[in-house]
Amino acid sequence: MKRTLWSVLLVLALALSSLATLGAAPPAPKGDPMIGINVLLKTEVTPSVLNDLGQYGKVRDVITEIKAVTLQARASQLPLIRSLPYVAAANPDAERQGAPVDTVAVEDFANGLSTWDLDAINVTDVGFNNRQVAYDGSGVYVAVLDTGLLDSWRQYFPEERIATEYAISFGGGGGEMGFVSTQPNKWEHDQNSHGTHVTSTIIGYSLRGTPVNGVAPKAKIIPVKVLNQNGSGWSSVVARGIVYVADLKAGPLANYPVVINMSLGGPELDTVEKAAIDYAISKGVILVASAGNSGEAGMGYPGAYEPVISVAASGWVGEWTPVGNRAWWYNLNVPDPTNANDYYITDFSSRALPGQDLDVAAPGSWVVGPYQLQSGKISYYFLGGTSMASPHVAGIVALMAQKNPALTAAQAESILTSSAIPLPADCRNIYTPYGTTENVCWGADATGAGLATADAALAATP
Repeated sequence: MKRTLWSVLLVLALALSSLATLGAAPPAPKGDPMIGINVLLKTEVTPSVLNDLGQYGKVRDVITEIKAVTLQARASQLPLIRSLPYVAAANPDAERQGAPVDTVAVEDFANGLSTWDLDAINVTDVGFNNRQVAYDGSGVYVAVLDTGLLDSWRQYFPEERIATEYAISFGGGGGEMGFVSTQPNKWEHDQNSHGTHVTSTIIGYSLRGTPVNGVAPKAKIIPVKVLNQNGSGWSSVVARGIVYVADLKAGPLANYPVVINMSLGGPELDTVEKAAIDYAISKGVILVASAGNSGEAGMGYPGAYEPVISVAASGWVGEWTPVGNRAWWYNLNVPDPTNANDYYITDFSSRALPGQDLDVAAPGSWVVGPYQLQSGKISYYFLGGTSMASPHVAGIVALMAQKNPALTAAQAESILTSSAIPLPADCRNIYTPYGTTENVCWGADATGAGLATADAALAATP
């Protein structure tokens, strides 16, 4: 009863503070834009705190689990908010992006076989019925915090693999909207395709009726839409999604391993997003995120935050060979055992700057999956980006968690980094989709511990 009443009081305080601010709002000064501000508190969220914060802007959202509040306020108010005695930290709502770097239309789907990227992480070998590991993700939930799924998702994925009962959409955030809201059923009306492609790497997909394998094909996907139809969003919305999944793990999914994949990021670490990550880890969730597509400019967040397992994008030297073979992604065999000389780090993959934590690398150069440029028209594309690399590792973690359901985030990160195959700084000559070659080089700041492989990670999982 107290919990329910407390919620009502918080909502009431939220409404009152917003109304009070509306009545007293002065004209907007030049050069003082309205922004979203994420506030982490030193104390519990109380009606009196909310009312006091209402003097500085509109209270838009409250995340009681991590003692966080989001405000819509003038930029000039940020120093004042930071100085409040009950405020631990405050920062502008940070932009988040989730987008591939390259797209090339896939042709000729006569035979949907195991893909090069699954072969590269030793989940499968070339051909059908060829899984090389004893685990398939059964009993594990993977929450994909992304753009949601396309309307046509049932034409790509088996319905039983999508946990529709837990699927959700969050929207809003930033200076213009401010508040974060839930949007019923919008999770399955995406127009961007990014989340659908990411999901296909984890559980596989139907390629015009031919099943294509996935890293963890029997895992259950929880679509959590935190990015808009343009593939962008705000850290406050991402934080909401993380807390939502953490609460699922603490509640109805308490007896199941839960992994989060975040193929998204931005250049700044948000204090509320950081608190949400810490909260999720405390509940037993394991978080995996893309390193970013900014090259030498450095990693994106939340991937660069140390407790998150971050993933760089690697490629294979056999891509696009021989010239003119656009079916290479399924008809070529990636050599075994894994040899670092057969791989490279893409030029777009973010390098780790001082203070940033890069863990491992996984295929992210040319990965095939469902991707629609025209609404309602089934199509498949090669995509490149660390967004494509991250779900490979999230899938590996799902396999590890199936083997050991008590696996923690720290254990998973340690196992992945200690079992990775080192990829020293070097250069490679590689082929492009256009029949030309290019030389790619990378330093030690681009690889983390090296190449993640499922067999090695599983062997090291107790």
